[in-house]
Amino acid sequence: MEILKNNIERLCSFYVSDWHLVTMLLPYINKQINEKANVITLLENDIDENIKTLIKKLNLKNEQKILDINWKRTNGMKYSELKNRMRELKKNDTLNVVFINGNKNYIDITNKNIEKFLNDNIKKYKEVNIKIINCFEVSEFNINMQEILHFHDKILNTSGEREICDVFEGYA
Repeated sequence: MEILKNNIERLCSFYVSDWHLVTMLLPYINKQINEKANVITLLENDIDENIKTLIKKLNLKNEQKILDINWKRTNGMKYSELKNRMRELKKNDTLNVVFINGNKNYIDITNKNIEKFLNDNIKKYKEVNIKIINCFEVSEFNINMQEILHFHDKILNTSGEREICDVFEGYA
């Protein structure tokens, strides 16, 4: 995927429950929509009801646009379903934000399928700007966190996008 690497930024995020994930994502998504980003989700866990409940309690400028995003479980591990979702990528100067949530295996396979899709369609998507945000459910993985951090450019937490070294002291 050498040609596309310049157009892809990878962020990681860690959450302890679906409520924690939704609480962290909503302000970020609202900001991205304000900046005209296109949001695509590939979710192992259905968080549609959590989104609807929290939206009612917040006063966000883009409530309907946020509700229009697909917050239901998608099988990103199944390549045919992922292809259909990735066809929603927008070209030109639009930033495409792809949220992936789930356990490490789901995230790894979904990222490999995204890479395959982009390589198979390199002419069509070589100019597309993509920000992939891998949201790891903390209770589901018992691996070296360094491995996850090395695969990503930044981290997303409740304070927004941050450099990894600003969040994890001693990370190099």
